[in-house]
Amino acid sequence: MSAPLSTRQFIEQRLERLRQAPRSIGRGRLKRVTGLLLEVEGLQIQIGGQACIQHESLGTWIDVECIGFDAGIAYFMAFDPVVGLSPGAPVFPLDVPQRSEGGYRMRTGIASLPIGPALLGRVVDGLGRPLDGLGGALWNNSIVVPTKPNPLKRTSVSEAFDSGVRAINALSTIGRGQRVGIFAGSGVGKSVLLSMLTRNCVADVIVLALVGERSREVREFCEEHLNETARQRAVVVAAPADSSPLARAKGAEYATNVATWFRDQGRHVVLIVDSLTRFAMAQREMGLALGEVPVSRGYPPSVFARIPELVERVGNGENALGSLTTFYTVLLEGDDVTDPVADAARSVLDGHIFLSRELADAGHYPAIDVEKSISRIMPRVVTEAHVQAARRVKQLVSRYMNSRDMVSMGAYAPGNDEELDLALKKWPSIRGFLRQGMNESIGLTESAEQLAMVLAGE
Repeated sequence: MSAPLSTRQFIEQRLERLRQAPRSIGRGRLKRVTGLLLEVEGLQIQIGGQACIQHESLGTWIDVECIGFDAGIAYFMAFDPVVGLSPGAPVFPLDVPQRSEGGYRMRTGIASLPIGPALLGRVVDGLGRPLDGLGGALWNNSIVVPTKPNPLKRTSVSEAFDSGVRAINALSTIGRGQRVGIFAGSGVGKSVLLSMLTRNCVADVIVLALVGERSREVREFCEEHLNETARQRAVVVAAPADSSPLARAKGAEYATNVATWFRDQGRHVVLIVDSLTRFAMAQREMGLALGEVPVSRGYPPSVFARIPELVERVGNGENALGSLTTFYTVLLEGDDVTDPVADAARSVLDGHIFLSRELADAGHYPAIDVEKSISRIMPRVVTEAHVQAARRVKQLVSRYMNSRDMVSMGAYAPGNDEELDLALKKWPSIRGFLRQGMNESIGLTESAEQLAMVLAGE
């Protein structure tokens, strides 16, 4: 039997074990960089876990997130541009002590603005970091994702939403808590309609997510399209096109987090995501980087799983006092309505508003194609008389559009078709009814009254 250790010997043994222990816990090494994908070996981390790569030459850190793994290799993507990394750069999970010459230090996360009332009037990036230079960022170790409401406990959509846009209020009335897609090609007045919605809609809070759009549009939208009243109740989340795919995807998710938080506090919230297509493109870049096989026009299967995940988090929650009405813009490349992202969006949204290039080219704004636009919630939130009046106007618009070429060529003699005669008679008043100035706001009641006036004397 060995003699008992003295106190000094016991301490010396423990110190020796500490000297032989790894310098840091959970330390990995950068093995390979392929495009935007960073391969790290020797690090155990879950998907969605955040880490940081030490930029040894500059003494700075690059924040990354795990998006997949394969055996002993973890795949990461950076939030910000990656420049100057060298092979074997150390990678540490957040909240893990790292030994250095000055002692142990620990990186706790990204300095971002906490979700709360202080966000109103602010402009942040896709991770919540302030872009307006007003400060207030705090360190946090993760982006908190609110829990998805129980489907059986969600508050039903039963109240009309006042968009301030006459064509929408009258012909495709939206309900508080509805999810609507704005489908448009490039250059057909999408920004004009978004500006009208942010200025004129009746809501307590507006959350605007600019995802994958041109960076110059961020300042332009804030200065030109948001008036002082709208700016005080708005939160702008900007993840422009020059951001990494991960940052763009996080932009839509962070804006959704902000909107659902305010909804759960009993506020009436409007969330505008511009655009859902750019979110899908960011997810496509991430999926292809991981080696997913494209199945539809270059989009891998994960994209069509992520779109419902994002959309199903919005809408009304369990707090009956709050609501979350959401508008997603969907870019129709080449005005193709069969675009896979557009098809996926239509299947999960509660209505859609189509913008017409023909109307935009003719100077008709907002360029809403009332024939193709529909609100599935409209019969629940307006009177039967309103529904019938809207259907009647759409019938007259359709009749006019289908016969206008024949009329313009002089191939139609008045009196042969009573329905067409009525459509031709009403067309000037219908066209004026569908037009609206960008700074003009027309409420629900006024829109319904003007709709009835258009059909008066039929």
